[in-house]
Amino acid sequence: MIAHAPNRIESIFAELRANGKRALMPFVVGGHPDANGLAALLETIDAAGASVIEVGFPFSDPVADGPVIAEAMHKALQLGVTPRSVLEQVKASRGKVRAGLVAMISASLVHRMGGPVEFAQRAADAGIDGCIFPDVTLEEAGPYVEACRSAGLCVSLLVAPTTPMDRARRIVQHCSGFVYVIARAGITGESGGLPEIKSRIAELRSITDLPLAVGFGISTPEQVRMVTQHADAAIVGSALVRRIAAAAESGQSAIDAAREMVFTLAQGIGSD
Repeated sequence: MIAHAPNRIESIFAELRANGKRALMPFVVGGHPDANGLAALLETIDAAGASVIEVGFPFSDPVADGPVIAEAMHKALQLGVTPRSVLEQVKASRGKVRAGLVAMISASLVHRMGGPVEFAQRAADAGIDGCIFPDVTLEEAGPYVEACRSAGLCVSLLVAPTTPMDRARRIVQHCSGFVYVIARAGITGESGGLPEIKSRIAELRSITDLPLAVGFGISTPEQVRMVTQHADAAIVGSALVRRIAAAAESGQSAIDAAREMVFTLAQGIGSD
């Protein structure tokens, strides 16, 4: 593979590793709860302690997401949010946001924007650092991976709890930046789920040196601490989207709610 200058996500994880630290990786839905509020939300979450932020591009049939995120995406679409408007707000915030920014986007939206090459270039131009395509299988990933790498973007494919190790080995070979590791549902703040995460992370460490980011079901600082004892990053999605939605629906500031929750979650970040 041709050597390339490290992008922002690679640099962030390299610095964290050098200092024995871990990452908090919040997920937000672009254009929710305010169609024009993404730039301010990204700046707020960045300042509150996020190392990398995932931005979900609203889609009418989000196959990989639970009901909380699906509802937020539905509301954003009702507000007229489009991939173009999400990228415009990313671009508006880029100069003020230190965190890495990852686009989580459906293959259908990518093709509506002209295909992987066109999307990757537009994403890079807006200041996106990496991409996750949750509904793209390993067998379909080639053009997406190539397009992103050509545009200087990282690509993170998903490793599920049920993914056999021989397949996981092929998946991580396509990844750059980090590997997205799906934890089993129902992680608790106590010991439940910990041995499973610990053993899964150990297995994956044997086949890749890439940072491992664990997501699905994380909602408290204790769970963040539990996950980052073993993984390089804890991804927090539905819990943050739910908090933002609840604040907006009750007339409170979604920005303040996001700031408070991300700051609190960041207190759970582990280190060596």
